[in-house]
Amino acid sequence: MGYSTITDIQNIMAQALTSATSSTAEGLSSTFSLLNVGNVLDKNLTTFDIIDSYIQIADSEIDAELSLLYETPMRELANFEGTLFSAIDEYNPYIVVNKTSPLTPGDIVILKDGVTEERHEIEEVIDASMFSTVNNIDYNFPVDSRVIRVSYPHPIKFISSRRAAANIYDKYFSSESSPNISTFGNQLREIAINHINSVLNGTIILHGQHRIGRRFYNPTLTDQYAAPSGGTISDTRKQVK
Repeated sequence: MGYSTITDIQNIMAQALTSATSSTAEGLSSTFSLLNVGNVLDKNLTTFDIIDSYIQIADSEIDAELSLLYETPMRELANFEGTLFSAIDEYNPYIVVNKTSPLTPGDIVILKDGVTEERHEIEEVIDASMFSTVNNIDYNFPVDSRVIRVSYPHPIKFISSRRAAANIYDKYFSSESSPNISTFGNQLREIAINHINSVLNGTIILHGQHRIGRRFYNPTLTDQYAAPSGGTISDTRKQVK
């Protein structure tokens, strides 16, 4: 399990890639598909194993860059909790929560009833309080079972998915197009780098994560200290406000 999911990658990639054909040796009228990608990823070209490997590469880059300020790898946080409004059984495969939340496909939820616990990825959001999962729910959870959404602090998931998508896009773009430079991949990578820089310079704080590093080397601190008692500072020396 990485910082982003396969669903996140598919949502970014699917509408970006186009289809192309090339003439075969049999004649100009006979063509075959070079990049058969439309509304969904072609699993023959981009398998789930490939996507997983690129997510792991993107996550390792994030950990390396943020390890100066935060303990890595990052930790998941619970950012929404509700209870089941209706029981889950053979007649009702959907999760219906007692209160609404801005859920999206790719989010991770945990179902708990005090004894059994299952972890699932959201596949489709029916409305603000009802959704389905990618995998079938094995246990018949009763009414009032806990529904907890967990995620990594923003923008970790955002960065991971766009870095992985950019690398995947470049992989197939370079093999099927000339010149082998992907503008879309570069844009995704630039967006991810900008968010990383926002974390490093303290504009974005990763809440719930353990900070490390020496106090005066941490750029995310907002407090300041006065000069020692009786000390003076030269007029020619710039002070930090």
